[in-house]
Amino acid sequence: MKYSVFFLLILIYACGERRGDGKMVFRYNQEGGIPTLDPAFAKNQAIMWAVRQVFNTLVETDSSLNIRPSLAKSWEVSADRKEYVFHLRTDVHFHDHALFPGGKGRKMTAEDVAYSFRRLIDPATASSGAWVFNGKVDPVAGFTAVDDSTFRLRLLQPFQPVMGILSMQYCSVVPREIVEHFGKDFRKHPIGTGPFQFFYWDEGQGLVLHKNPRYHETDEHGTRLPYLDAVQISFVDSKGTEFLLFRQGQLSFINEIDATFKDEVLTRQGELKKEWEGKIVMMKTPYLSTEYFGIVMDPEKPGVKNSPLHDLRVRRAVNFGIDRVKMVTYLRNNKGIPATSGFVPAGLPSFDTAAVPGYHYDPARARKLLAEAGYPDGKGLPGITLVSIPLYADLADYAARQLQELGIKVQVEVMQRGPLIDQVAKSAVPFFRASWIADYPDAESFLAMFYSKNPAPPNYTRYDNPAFDRLYERALEETDDSVRYGLYQEMDRMVVADAPVVPLFYDMVMRFKQPNVLGLSSDGLNTLELRRVRIVEN
Repeated sequence: MKYSVFFLLILIYACGERRGDGKMVFRYNQEGGIPTLDPAFAKNQAIMWAVRQVFNTLVETDSSLNIRPSLAKSWEVSADRKEYVFHLRTDVHFHDHALFPGGKGRKMTAEDVAYSFRRLIDPATASSGAWVFNGKVDPVAGFTAVDDSTFRLRLLQPFQPVMGILSMQYCSVVPREIVEHFGKDFRKHPIGTGPFQFFYWDEGQGLVLHKNPRYHETDEHGTRLPYLDAVQISFVDSKGTEFLLFRQGQLSFINEIDATFKDEVLTRQGELKKEWEGKIVMMKTPYLSTEYFGIVMDPEKPGVKNSPLHDLRVRRAVNFGIDRVKMVTYLRNNKGIPATSGFVPAGLPSFDTAAVPGYHYDPARARKLLAEAGYPDGKGLPGITLVSIPLYADLADYAARQLQELGIKVQVEVMQRGPLIDQVAKSAVPFFRASWIADYPDAESFLAMFYSKNPAPPNYTRYDNPAFDRLYERALEETDDSVRYGLYQEMDRMVVADAPVVPLFYDMVMRFKQPNVLGLSSDGLNTLELRRVRIVEN
């Protein structure tokens, strides 16, 4: 019976277009499904996209990644940068639910914020997002509801990126009575304050969200948001099938494109081919994500001390020995920016190629470094194993072939994503392919990977540099943005010099939408923002 109901909904909302009844439905596919709708477990894009539609946070980022008000309309920060006082909107209500008096969603208060944050760090919740406050906030006195519309956050020490932390979906506000009633089943009974409310979910087929008729935001003309009547998410487990559905008009947009169709749709320069112009619309934005090869630096870890990569000159030779420009052009159709600067990606305000020069393709210099290390033309150099997941095996193979020309023998080993992540976290893989995506729009999210006091994750390479650590700690307390950015750049230069990583490219968000979908934006965090999206008649 549940399948017939779901497919009836698909027929009602077919193609995500305006129907004769004037309804606007936005349709997208989430390959692999969505495991939970509880924001305390919003650890990946699939969950974050859905959770964002149902819940709100105190603050949020705009399309330029600036922090702007959301549930909080204003705030003040104490002189010591440890106390943040937020003044909340008083017109926000939770979605209607039978557990509320009269079945109507009650007003959101500061106590809801305090409860949501305490729940996040409560060991009983076992949230994957507990790290956002652990070590930064006193778990007892850190979250205070001063009155119904005033919330106070008290930090243990200044942490300048905290506003970015508060914009994460982990920090969504939830109603205590609903969460406590459902317990772990809150994951499939989500009640928030967001622009859309839960309607139907078949975990093997798809999810339907309906417009929240009491949503508190309006546009500049006073029209209540969102414009859409519903969001329908299918769970087709194939990027190839997803693209075919999009091409047929069955989906409003897709994120990324299946490799099978890449050359059919895109030129080598990464532009839309002429035969597709007018049929679909492409959107490209720098993504706060760096693709890289990581090198474990701790000589106490297995296989590290006797690895040739333990020698700085060999690590630098590997960095100089890969042509990142050709890699991005021929393997990625120019989707991405060659990482010829530091580890911090393009799209962040501290990114500056002049301030942080990185590695360019220079085989002559690579050979010189190998000779200085005692391996002229690679003679006597032990073989190196590079471990990658299947999706990026082509990048690893490309790098291995180029390094082979220098005499650096690299064997590529392919491992499934889950096991590789586990092995990398244990430092059991000395040379590995990985990517790092920003949790919030601040370079600290990337540089935290090299702070020696951090475990793995995020310090997968076990990098340990006291000078770097001192700069990192200074940057966390620095309130002047220009000074802090200078510290970030100095740290990034240290990473380049010590070469615990081989940055490959800074990724890009590449989206494709139907021409009749208006108001869909794109940003460096690859946020799915649907409040102002409209679907017009073809």
